[in-house]
Amino acid sequence: MPLSDTIVVADDSMTILAMTSSRLERAGYDIVTATRGDEALRLVQETRPRLALLDVEMPGLDGVEVTRQIRADEALAGIFIVLLTSLSQESEIATGIAAGADAYLTKPFSPQDLQTQVEALIGKP
Repeated sequence: MPLSDTIVVADDSMTILAMTSSRLERAGYDIVTATRGDEALRLVQETRPRLALLDVEMPGLDGVEVTRQIRADEALAGIFIVLLTSLSQESEIATGIAAGADAYLTKPFSPQDLQTQVEALIGKP
């Protein structure tokens, strides 16, 4: 089954969730949202998005664990993953990349930087 044109956005901060979702929707992407890691993983499995934008520190499963589980599922292999977090130590970034993330954005980030990163990975809608 091919990947959809959807982006899953997962963050337990309603402010970040609203900002990222509205920016990407205005750019033309279809967005579904989650506030917990386990919910994000379920949405990824159900919608098979082109990209998952995951907060590292979420209740349920954290973004790194969601990334690991996505990467362990052959059916989801083509999904791009961007981790969002306030954790900016090199070791934390390395952990996220080692788990399979394609990119890592540290908070605070600009909406334009987010859109540029998404477009670099999946192109414009």
